[in-house]
Amino acid sequence: MAVALITGANRGIGLALVNAYASRRDKVFAAVRGSSDRTDLDAFANSARGWVEVIEMDVADAVDIARAKRKLEAEPIDVLINNAGISGPDHQSALDMDFEGLAETLAVNSIAPLRIANAFLPNVKAAKGKIITLSSQMGQMQSASADSLAYRVSKAAVNKLMRGLATELKPQGVPVLIVHPGWVKTEMGGDGAQLTPEESASGMLKLIDKLDLASTGKFLAWNGKELAW
Repeated sequence: MAVALITGANRGIGLALVNAYASRRDKVFAAVRGSSDRTDLDAFANSARGWVEVIEMDVADAVDIARAKRKLEAEPIDVLINNAGISGPDHQSALDMDFEGLAETLAVNSIAPLRIANAFLPNVKAAKGKIITLSSQMGQMQSASADSLAYRVSKAAVNKLMRGLATELKPQGVPVLIVHPGWVKTEMGGDGAQLTPEESASGMLKLIDKLDLASTGKFLAWNGKELAW
């Protein structure tokens, strides 16, 4: 039995990951903001016969993270998944940028995954575990696209932060993986997306299971394809 901590676990890909782990009898700590709608998550947790425990944690709030860290202090974590993220403000082009929205997007999508990784690193080390961060191919630097610029910048930034984390943690035996989950039918991805959350989660689970130090720091799509930065 593995133990997984998954952020942004109340809907979409996060909830699908919770389901995937719990369905194979892995223990899941499902982290969600206190203000979020957790109807579906609570319903699944109640039916999961103890395999899922819901933890309130806002990934952009240092006090909230510290509270969750104290709650899980004695828990080894085999898999830490930074899934929580936001799409960014309504106005996010280079010439029409909501700068407060840009700052919030960076705080949630870029800074929070590194903060979470540092906070729960002792738990991961105790389990000889691994750290996973969901990113996006929209963060690839060679793309000249200017739409959703705050979101793109936040994903480029988290890619670099996680690459640095992978380099620093490799000598300590902790692998780090950056994953593009695909274009998924979620509130963010829309109904026209190619994948269901369950298909994306299933593919990522296979990648996570195989992750070792030989592949630390890689940027992979949900289907295993390695992506350019």
